[in-house]
Amino acid sequence: RRGAPKNKKLMKLQQEAGIKKLIQQVEADFLRDKRLPELDDELFFNVEEKNRQSEINEKGRELLSPGEQEMFVIPDLGDEMHTIDSNEALTAKERSEQKTAIEEVYAERSERIHNMQQLLQAYSIFEKDVDYVVEDAKVVLVDQFTGRLMYGRRYSEGLHQAIEAKEGVKIEQETRTVATITIQNYFRMYDKLAGMTGTAETEAGEFFSIYKLDVVVIPTNQPVRRMDYEDVIFRTRREKYNSVLDEIEVKHNQGQPILVGTTSVESSETFSRMLKRRGIKHSVLNAKYHQHEAEIVANAGQPGVVTIATNLAGRGTD
Repeated sequence: RRGAPKNKKLMKLQQEAGIKKLIQQVEADFLRDKRLPELDDELFFNVEEKNRQSEINEKGRELLSPGEQEMFVIPDLGDEMHTIDSNEALTAKERSEQKTAIEEVYAERSERIHNMQQLLQAYSIFEKDVDYVVEDAKVVLVDQFTGRLMYGRRYSEGLHQAIEAKEGVKIEQETRTVATITIQNYFRMYDKLAGMTGTAETEAGEFFSIYKLDVVVIPTNQPVRRMDYEDVIFRTRREKYNSVLDEIEVKHNQGQPILVGTTSVESSETFSRMLKRRGIKHSVLNAKYHQHEAEIVANAGQPGVVTIATNLAGRGTD
């Protein structure tokens, strides 16, 4: 498992009988014999999934620039300039030429390393139909919380261009951020500020501390019929998902329409695969199927219909 990327084909192979056990056995042998550094030496790059970062290893650098390892060494401009200035044997012209030369080396190597790093990020970290979609030969980013497509938004520092190169679409010019402002400061520019939402009471303290606004609760016209049950805690995600699936199956067989809310596109896809295995017909509402949003939402309340959604589904759906 060490050094194994989240590749769908590889992950499927690992689930086959005997393969998973063999991998665990080999890994245990390497751990016992303290030979894990041998595996690291064989990797071209490593991925830190928690921070979504990737780094080229020594073997990867050798592959990219055979015999030119110095291409990955960026000179220290401060030290180099001091050395040049301290050399009294140089003329003013020679000093200027050497400074220009070292600045060119610095710029060339910095740009090359940066481009390689961004391309590695694009290929190893960012996944199509999860982090972004390709629509009309353009790379469109996906909001990981709502599943909405974020038109006009682009990654900075060449990362978006690296993803465009990966997908074989036209590489657009890099955008520049010339000014930024927080949402809080933007709202405070208005002379009058007010709003209405069903979730303001729990954030009353924040509304007052930031905007000096009080929160007023409007009582319901009729007594609340909603039943609030106690939270159910599970030890593992698998147990949680299986419990949700069992509940879906029971309600579905009773003819009750069901809306399953997930926090990410990946979670919605996982639930979809698990429901398929149980033979339960359903619709998925996330960034991959946003063109069919109106149709999916229109049918969501029909008897026995199961709808899986990210936060893409608005308040009207539930």
